[in-house]
Amino acid sequence: MSLELEVLCVLPDATIRDVIGCIDKNEQGIALVTDADRHLLGTITDGDIRRAMLAGISLDSPAREILARKAGTPYAQPITAPADTVQADLVRLMQEREVRQIPLVDAENRVIRMVTFDKLLPSQGLPMQAVIMAGGMGTRLHPLTDELPKPMLPVGDRPLMERIVEQLRDAGIQRVHVTTHFQPEKITKHFGNGESFGVDIDYVEEEQPLGTAGALGLMETPNEPVLVINGDILTRVDFRSMLTYHQKHKSDLTVAVRQYDIQVPYGVIDCEGPYVTGVREKPRMGFFVNAGIYLLEPTALHFIPNGEHFDMTELIEKLILEDRTVVSFPIVEYWLDIGQHEDYVQANRDAAEGRLSS
Repeated sequence: MSLELEVLCVLPDATIRDVIGCIDKNEQGIALVTDADRHLLGTITDGDIRRAMLAGISLDSPAREILARKAGTPYAQPITAPADTVQADLVRLMQEREVRQIPLVDAENRVIRMVTFDKLLPSQGLPMQAVIMAGGMGTRLHPLTDELPKPMLPVGDRPLMERIVEQLRDAGIQRVHVTTHFQPEKITKHFGNGESFGVDIDYVEEEQPLGTAGALGLMETPNEPVLVINGDILTRVDFRSMLTYHQKHKSDLTVAVRQYDIQVPYGVIDCEGPYVTGVREKPRMGFFVNAGIYLLEPTALHFIPNGEHFDMTELIEKLILEDRTVVSFPIVEYWLDIGQHEDYVQANRDAAEGRLSS
């Protein structure tokens, strides 16, 4: 019921990037901001960081900046409980305040431990299905993929896609669809109907490559949201938080994004016409890039043509043109797109170092 404080606490001068590392390591969606004596100063959730990223706050800014942004809001003061609070009262407090974590403190507001809703009560299933896009040829990873679909490449002690399936299962997702094309039998033979992996798996075979979204047009439209994840993605993104975010924004499609920074190796000259208005020496420019994870309402699937090549970017553009709601969900957790040989080497290194989910 408790977590080691070392992986939960950060000092107020820690950078937001450090806070992201803390949250990624403890896998609880929260970091506790304390002084050197563990007096609680505030909390920073993954949601706080996502909002800061969308507001353009630098990841090199101190954690205290996020706490300052929360001042004057209903979330300015952290929700805590005395260390001797009984379980029933903790559950009631979490439900009333709509939080999933509560730090327990002593009489001097020092953190003693933290409890989480998932530990107090068995985790409930998520009301959504998942689709793993596993039909790609993996040409950039030749010769590794000459005789093996990319999702079946071993990462550590098991195939990449097995890690994805286990993560979906552990998040409470029961129904999983897998799109296949290249050497599908090597995927279907390993996973079967999913029973031995704790999920229900069915397969959508692409007779010809249909792009990053086209195979969804072959599926029967579900009656609940659909999480779509590329079969070459390793991540510890919190799918429950993504669903909550998706529902809060009443989105038709939510696309996970990852911050990507580029260091310009030259001095940049800002101009208005012929006039120089400023100079920036080797600035760092940040962008949000597509992370290959999407959450779609069933209505969004109606915009995908049946049996035609169609990419997810086309779907996003089509929904925007139709004035549908498309939102971005910044990923603060571990994420790696295995697209190049160096990415595959990094994935196995991360597995050896225990950075991947179990």
